[in-house]
Amino acid sequence: MNMHPTTPVYPTTFAVDELFALQLDAADPLHDYRELFHLPTLPDGTPYIYFCSHSLGLQPRSARALLQTELDHWAQLGVEGHFHGPTPWYSYQELLRGPAAQLVGARPGEVVHMNGLTVNLHLLLASFYRPTARRDKILIEEPAFPSDLYAVQSQAQWHGLDPETTLLKIAPRPGEACLQEEDIEECLRRRGSEIAVVWLNAVNFLTGQLLDVPRLARAAHAQGCLIGLDLAHAAGNVPLELHDWGIDFAVWCTYKYLCSGPGSIAGCFVHEKHGQRLDLPRLAGWWGNDPATRFRMQLEPRFTPMFGADGWQISNPPILALTPVRAALNVFEHAGLPALRARSIALTGYLWRLLETLPRQGWRILTPPEPLRRGCQISLQVDDRPRELFDELMQHGVVGDFRQPNVLRFAPAPLYNTFHEVWTFAQVLRQALHDR
Repeated sequence: MNMHPTTPVYPTTFAVDELFALQLDAADPLHDYRELFHLPTLPDGTPYIYFCSHSLGLQPRSARALLQTELDHWAQLGVEGHFHGPTPWYSYQELLRGPAAQLVGARPGEVVHMNGLTVNLHLLLASFYRPTARRDKILIEEPAFPSDLYAVQSQAQWHGLDPETTLLKIAPRPGEACLQEEDIEECLRRRGSEIAVVWLNAVNFLTGQLLDVPRLARAAHAQGCLIGLDLAHAAGNVPLELHDWGIDFAVWCTYKYLCSGPGSIAGCFVHEKHGQRLDLPRLAGWWGNDPATRFRMQLEPRFTPMFGADGWQISNPPILALTPVRAALNVFEHAGLPALRARSIALTGYLWRLLETLPRQGWRILTPPEPLRRGCQISLQVDDRPRELFDELMQHGVVGDFRQPNVLRFAPAPLYNTFHEVWTFAQVLRQALHDR
């Protein structure tokens, strides 16, 4: 399998017959990446149509061997594995830093893998949400992912503030499903002097909408606000340029599109303009300390943070959790996100075209129609017995997910889903709607 330094060209208009889907797969230069992943199967061995990478990505086949290697090192070397063997644990993090930085558009010193997404959010808000009498508000979208909402609410309470008045929520306009960037900009113009932090999901978990992040970053900074991003549904899904956009801080999980395993270790970004400031207050732990004095322990009572995102680390990294991340990042580095993004746009564009051929009775698409305003997720709002429809699709081998009260989410992932799977899904959905 060759690396893809150039971006493949896919059609922008689509026929709706099965032969067209099969021809697209046959000509697709990225089609064989599917072989690098374990595909869940039905009892008869047929692979599910797995459109649920927005919740949990599939396992890279290389993960098992890499994990076994580290288990062997542990068995053979014990504590000496920290400094000996082909992949010493003390520096293991460095194996992931370059590929991770490339995926999110960062400089290597701006990223680190640690903890879980929400833990990282709390650690970064401890440094970057410093409310004053004049500037104490947090601007957040609605709907935000619940964990984000709980985190910022509790941060307000931690500072003795009332979340009901501290959080400024920007919701879609009446009758619409997605946010309008101009509404966020208008709020910033009106109340920017009160806002300490703008906290947004680059890709919304419910609708799959991709925000115009650089535009919103400029608007936030023009008002003196810091801007942070939840990239849980964006990392490994859409192009990001966190450094060039001037994003102040960001966090992401790695178990969705980044395919690193259930509940795996998360990623963290701190822009170098902040990472160079060792005077920033933070919740400290020994692994964020200057490596020159890290092992002096009881001889060094004063915490001296490392430069960059590493300075926000609390504990030494869990090697067995980092290893599947490494396996997945190897695949992304080989394929290249520009190529994967091109394929993603084609897959969702094809799905959109097929959905247009279905009768629109009792359901609608929540995701923006413009390819550049969405990731690889398409969300459907179903008004007539949505849970029953979801269960019927599952019975026919389609794995998506259901969000109460009536949203079904499906994500054809460019690493391993096919155009023929998109076509088959549309036929299953057509029959399920017809049977109603």
